[in-house]
Amino acid sequence: MNAAMKCLAVFGLLLTISLPAQAGTKMSAAEKALLQAGMQQHIDRGLVDGAWLSVDLGTGNVSALHPVTAHPMIMKLGSHFVLCSDFRDTRGNAVNVDFFMARRGKGFVVFQMVVDNRAPLMAMVNAGKVEMVE
Repeated sequence: MNAAMKCLAVFGLLLTISLPAQAGTKMSAAEKALLQAGMQQHIDRGLVDGAWLSVDLGTGNVSALHPVTAHPMIMKLGSHFVLCSDFRDTRGNAVNVDFFMARRGKGFVVFQMVVDNRAPLMAMVNAGKVEMVE
């Protein structure tokens, strides 16, 4: 599936899913679709032979991660956003990736990725710095 088809699929999914409100930030379906499209474009642009390469900074090992599924949930961090996607490593293990995104012009861009480390995001949620978007 090419990037345009993925974006259309995500947009359709976002139009049919209603997320429960947890902190109450509202966002239009069109803006949600733009966020998802920005994340997908970032992923697609960084693929090398169909995989995202990730360096374990502790060991220096480079692993190939294959994109699987974008999560429909969107979180807000101040004026920025957090989206998540599932990847799989070469052994088939699930690897979660969090994408921190900012508005740029009429769209959104990724400014930071966190690979397989959900603890910092959960700490921000628990501290009330990150909230769910409706």
